[in-house]
Order: sequence, then C-alpha cells, then structure tokens
Amino acid sequence: MQQSSNTKTKVHHVTAAFVYFFGALGGLLFGYDTGVISGAILFIEKQLHLDSWQQGWVVSAVLLGAILGAAIIGPMSDKYGRRKLVLLSGIIFFIGAIGSAFSPEFWTLIISRIILGMAVGAASALIPTYLAELSPADKRGAMSSLFQLMVMTGIFLAYVTNYTFSGMYTGWRWMLGFAAIPAALLFVGALILPESPRFLVKENKADEARQILNIMNKNNSGVVDQELKDIKEQAAIKSGGWKELFGKLVRPALVIGVGLAIFQQVMGCNTVLYYAPTIFTDVGFGVSAALIAHIGIGIFNVIVTAVAVMIMDKIDRKKMLIGGAIGMGISLFVMSFAMKFSGQSHAAAIICVIALTIYIAFFSATWGPVMWVMIGEVFPLNIRGLGNSFSSVINWTANMIVSLTFPPLLDFFGTGSLFIGYGVLCFVAIWFVHSKVFETRNRSLEDIEEELRKRENTVEESNITPQSH
Repeated sequence: MQQSSNTKTKVHHVTAAFVYFFGALGGLLFGYDTGVISGAILFIEKQLHLDSWQQGWVVSAVLLGAILGAAIIGPMSDKYGRRKLVLLSGIIFFIGAIGSAFSPEFWTLIISRIILGMAVGAASALIPTYLAELSPADKRGAMSSLFQLMVMTGIFLAYVTNYTFSGMYTGWRWMLGFAAIPAALLFVGALILPESPRFLVKENKADEARQILNIMNKNNSGVVDQELKDIKEQAAIKSGGWKELFGKLVRPALVIGVGLAIFQQVMGCNTVLYYAPTIFTDVGFGVSAALIAHIGIGIFNVIVTAVAVMIMDKIDRKKMLIGGAIGMGISLFVMSFAMKFSGQSHAAAIICVIALTIYIAFFSATWGPVMWVMIGEVFPLNIRGLGNSFSSVINWTANMIVSLTFPPLLDFFGTGSLFIGYGVLCFVAIWFVHSKVFETRNRSLEDIEEELRKRENTVEESNITPQSH
C-alpha cells in the first residue's frame, strides 16, 4: 500500500509539459547522433586514414546498432514497461557517446557507434509508442510529432557543434562526445517520468493509470473514465507475439507500418541529410561554406517541423503524406536537373541548393513526423511494442541500405541521375498512401483498434469472392 501512495506523490509532481519534453528528449539524441557524423566524418577520415568503405561504415554503424536496438529493446517494453526502457536508453546513449569521443582507432569507433545506435533504435521504437499512449486523442498527432521536432533540433545542434569544433584538430571527438550531456539529462528525466497508463492497466494498476490520465487530460473526469474503460477492455485481450503480428487482424496495420517505414527512407531523405555537405562541396561550395549552409538548413528544418507539430491534428495524416510526397518528388527532379549544370553555372548551383532546401522542408513537415506518429497509433495494444519495434527495424534497415548504397550509386550514376530515381519513388509512395493507408487523425487508440477488427470481419465475410487488386 505504501508503494502505491509513493507512486501517487511522484505522479502529482509531474506536469503534462514535463512528460512531453522528457518523453521526446530521446528524439534529440536520435537526431544529434545521426546528424553529427555528416560533419565529423570530414575530419575522422583524415586522422584515422579511412578508405571510402571504412567511411561508409563509420556513418552506417549507428544504423546497424539502431536495427539491433529497435529489434531487442522495443519488444521488451511490452514486458517491462515503456519508462524503464527509456531509462536504459539514456544509459546506452551515454556509454556510446563517451566511447565514440575517446576511440583511438577505427574498430573502437565502430563498436562505440553501434552501441550508440542501439540507443537510437530503442528510442525510435519506444518514444512514439510512449507519447501516443500518454496523449489525448485530439492532441496525439502534435504530441507524438514532438519526437520528430526533437530529432530535427538534435540534427540542428549537431550541425552547430560540427561548425564550432571544425577548427580544432581533435574537434571530431568533441562533436561525438557532446551527446553525453543530453543523454545524462534523459536518464535523470526518465527517473521521474510516469509509466504509460495503458501499460499500468495491463499490470493491474488502474489507480495509477487514472492519476496519469487525469494529468494528461487536465482532470476531465468524463474523458478519463471513458478512456480508462476502453483501455481496460483492450488490456483484457492476451498479449500477442509474432503470430498475432502477422495475423489477419493486424495485417492492415502492419502494411501501413512497414510501408511507411520503407518509403520514408527510399525517397532519399537521409542521403540528403547525411551527405548535404558533400552535395554542397560537389556543386562548388568550400568546406566552411558547406557547414554554414548546413546550419541554415538545420534552422529551417526545426521551424518547418514546429509548424508541422502545430498543424498535425488539423490536417488528415493521409493528405499530409500525399502532399509531402508530391513536393519532395518535384524538388528532387528540379535538383537533379540543376546538378547536371551546376559545374558550368553558378545560378544552377543556387537552384540546386534551393531545391534541396524545399525538399527537406516537405520531408520535415510531412513524412518525417507523420511516419513516426502513425506507427505509434496503428497497432493494437496487445502487440503495440512489438509492432512499433518491427516497423522501426524495417525503417532502420532501409535507412542503412540507402545510406550504404548512396556513395557507390553516386559514383555510378552521378548526382543528377541518382536523385531522379528517388523522385520516382516519391510518386510510388503516393499510390501506396492512397490505396493502403487508413486515416487515424482525431481517433482514440481504442477506436483505431476497433477499425482493425471491423476490417478483419469484412475480409472474412468477403473471402468467398476473389480479392481484386
């Protein structure tokens, strides 16, 4: 009984703003640790004498770690709770950052970056689920997309740190080690964060779940009572595993999770973010000018993502994804065309940079946040951790494949032709969203789960007729 009242006191000292900030802080580390390497690699390759494949592995080691982290740590959240795993992520972030900063040679750096990546992958699998489960239905899009705002803020901080330490011989060590500060902050915050009310109900702690729901819903007892009733009904369903994840009920959600995870990457977003300084130097900028231009893009990114957070619950998710893919596709075609002439024409180089910036704006406002919001929403409660984790693994695997293949494809096709390929995939993504994704805006997580049950029943009833494609 004593333990329950202690928990009660702790919950009362926490505000909704505190929960959202520290809940999303893992996103800042995610952004910083994936973004910082774009500038640091320019110095690491010289000091550690890396060839092109070793450079590719230094950049991609975080992605390999992220696949492992999302695969191992994500599903554990269904068993041990979201909060404890966020706490563990903070510790792993700290160890990876310090290890990277003090790496004496290539292999230590790779192992440290893989450890760091495990925390990045864990954060990507845990935090969208955690924020989705804590947020009221009418604010869930905005609150879940705070994760992406933190990612973009982390990337921006990485660009600033890259520029700040670029004049120092050991500057790259400071660039990589700086991530230890927000990692320590995440750990401290996670000690105070409440557990997800949906996980608490599963653990028969309905009173604690009610307190947290009261905080998150501003003590609106009608909303809290209804939400608690819905959660109890869903929580009564036995926890599922791989069989349920690939079963008929979850199939539409799995198609959405996996499809959005793949398309978010194959449209080229991270090649542009990771290799933007390389692209800038290719079209005639010096290294210092490229890093300053990168900071400009970082600021623009954060502003556009902040706008996306504000409009997330006012515009349908599907409309945002389709509009974003159109804007990204057109920007890539313009960028490809300008790159063909950037060597001979300064104007073409400027057009290329503008198109690249517009492309990133469309990504940051739509596919960046919406994909993470939707994979936190679409899976049923009994396999939400596993479903989100599986989608994150797919996303990081696609990210790693795209990032590792980008330098050799760039050598083979040249920048102009390569980005046309990514542009075509933007238009394939529009078909996918239009035909396979259902709308989730302004619906409770329990209502979305009910939608899956209705779809399963409809499919079973129509099983006698062949399905048309």
